[in-house]
Amino acid sequence: MKKTKSTTTTLHIRNMVCNRCIKVVREELVKLGHDVHTIVLGEVVVAGEPAEAAIRKIKSVLEENGFELIEDQRAKTIERIKQVVLKLVRRDAEKEPLGVKYSEYIARDIGKDYHALSTLFSSVENITIERFIILQRIERAKELLKYGELTLSEISYTLGYSSVPHLSNQFKSVTGLTPSHFKKMVDNTRLPLDKVTSTASKPRADSN
Repeated sequence: MKKTKSTTTTLHIRNMVCNRCIKVVREELVKLGHDVHTIVLGEVVVAGEPAEAAIRKIKSVLEENGFELIEDQRAKTIERIKQVVLKLVRRDAEKEPLGVKYSEYIARDIGKDYHALSTLFSSVENITIERFIILQRIERAKELLKYGELTLSEISYTLGYSSVPHLSNQFKSVTGLTPSHFKKMVDNTRLPLDKVTSTASKPRADSN
């Protein structure tokens, strides 16, 4: 938690991974009587400076809904990295072309040297940022395959892959299945975005 101005306080929250999360957090904070100025994945700006008792209530309500208030600076930075990655992965590459490498975008968005961010992330998460990006891209591909609204070629383009073979190879390297095989499986359950781990085998291709 940090004070951005004398009249507002920024709350950093772990496990906010979708628009539904934003809706839930906003509703819960409003129920507690807080004036929410802005809210995005992982970060909420509220009016005033909540007292310790109010902070304890916020923590309790967030935990009841599967979230967590982050107060450690290192944890805040790592959560910022994850939120930037989620934003990048879930954008439509055709409508929002990146124009730079993921590493450059992350460093610029957070305002810190990428090497330092990468070192911090790896030391705490036991996984590189690059690996995390790959896992998130594959989870998004699985999600889009389950929706069944896009062809594999369209999914590849939407996620910013250089080609369908690139996506297919990375998909199989992570899941052990081809995209087509995965799509045919009846019980192909998708992991929550905040639960993706490094348990899958290391992909041979890079994240871009």
